[in-house]
Amino acid sequence: MSAHEVVIVGGGPAGLSTALFLAHHRPALTDRIVVLEKERYPRDKCCAGGLGQRADRALAAIGVTIDVPSVVVHGVSAAFQTGEIALREGNIGRVVRRVEFDRALALAARARGVRIVEGARVTAASLGPGGARIESSAGDFDGSVVVGADGVGSVVRRAMGLPFGRLRAQAVEVDTEPVAGDRARDLLHFEMRDRSFAGYLWDFPTIVGGRELVCRGAYVLHEGALGAARPAPDAERVLRSRLAALGLDPDRYRRKRFAERGLDPMAPIARPAALLVGEAAGIDPMLGEGIAQAIAYGALAGAYLAEKLEARDLGFDDWGRRVERSLLGLDLRFRRRAMRAFYGAPRERVERYLLREPSFLRFGMRHFAGSPQPAPDALRAAATGALVAGRIGLDRLVASLPPRDAAL
Repeated sequence: MSAHEVVIVGGGPAGLSTALFLAHHRPALTDRIVVLEKERYPRDKCCAGGLGQRADRALAAIGVTIDVPSVVVHGVSAAFQTGEIALREGNIGRVVRRVEFDRALALAARARGVRIVEGARVTAASLGPGGARIESSAGDFDGSVVVGADGVGSVVRRAMGLPFGRLRAQAVEVDTEPVAGDRARDLLHFEMRDRSFAGYLWDFPTIVGGRELVCRGAYVLHEGALGAARPAPDAERVLRSRLAALGLDPDRYRRKRFAERGLDPMAPIARPAALLVGEAAGIDPMLGEGIAQAIAYGALAGAYLAEKLEARDLGFDDWGRRVERSLLGLDLRFRRRAMRAFYGAPRERVERYLLREPSFLRFGMRHFAGSPQPAPDALRAAATGALVAGRIGLDRLVASLPPRDAAL
C-alpha cells in the first residue's frame, strides 16, 4: 500500500495538468503526488484534437512546452443553412493527436518529479475522515486528497455519490483522406446545416503517421440536455450519412466513439478530501471542447490544492464556487447558455446574426487562442450582441455572467 498527499485518478490532460501546476506551486509536495493511469503510454484517446493556444500559453507559464506533431490552425469556418463564413486570426491553436500529446505531457510531469503509475485501473474509491483510499490493479493508494480526473465514467465521481448529469453528448469520429471541397488545412470546420439534431459535424486537419488526413466526426447532444421531446439520433448514423455525402465509404474507416459531459451548475463537484476536474467534473456542453478546458481545470486545481493543503483545509466546500468564478467557469457558463439559444428555437436568428456580425465569432476565436481582445472589437461584439439580445436570449446570458475576478 502506498501513502501520498495527493492521489490523482486519470493520466489525461486534466490529471497531468493538475499534478504539474500543484508541483509548480508547492515544489516540496512533488514527490508526494501520484497519478494513476489505467492504460500505458502511448495510448490512443478518442478526441478531435483541437487545442486552443490558450492551453499552450498556460503550460508555458510554468515552463512546460509540449512538442508533438501538429497542424497549426489560423481560424475557423462554419456552414449554416443560411450561409457560410470563414475567419482567420493568425495562430489560434493547433490540432494534435492525443496518443502523442498525452504521452508528452506525462513525460513533462515525470521530468518535474511527479510519480505516474501506468496500468493502474481504478476499481474502487472510498472517502473517509482520514482522506481517501483508491483500489487499483496496481495496488491500493492512500492519500489525504483524491482528484477525480478520470473522465465521463469517473469512478471517483461515483464514489462521491454524484449523478451522471443531464448535460451529456455522444460523439464518433474517423480519420479519412482529404476530399474535393474540404476547407483549407489551417481552418477548423464546423458543419451545422443539419438541424435534425442538436449538435454539429466537424472536419479538422490532422496528421497521422506523417500523413495529412482529416478527422471527421459528429457531436450529438443527449435529448435531456435541452429537454427535447424526441430522442437524439445515433451519432454514428449521423456521421455515416455525412461521409456518404462526401463520397467516402463509411465502412472503410475505423470508427471511434466517446462521450462528453457538460458542467452542471446545480451539481456539486467536490466532497471533503475529494474534488473533480476535466470531464469528471464537466466541460463545455455546446461544442465539447475538451483539451484546453482540461488544462484550465488543472491550472485552477493546482493553485487551489496548493492553497488548501498549506492551510490543511480539505473540506473543499468552495471548489465549485472557485470554478464558477474563474475565467474557465465564465466560459462554461456562457457556452451553456448559448447552447440553449443556438440549438433551440432561435437557431435561425442566431445563425443570421453570426453571419452578419463576424465580430462575435472573432471574439470567440481570440478567446480560443488566449489572445488579448482589442477594446474596439470587444465593444463592437458586445454592442451588436446587445442589439439582438431580446431575440436570441443574450440578455439573460449577460445578466447571469459571474464577475471576472480570476485568470483561469
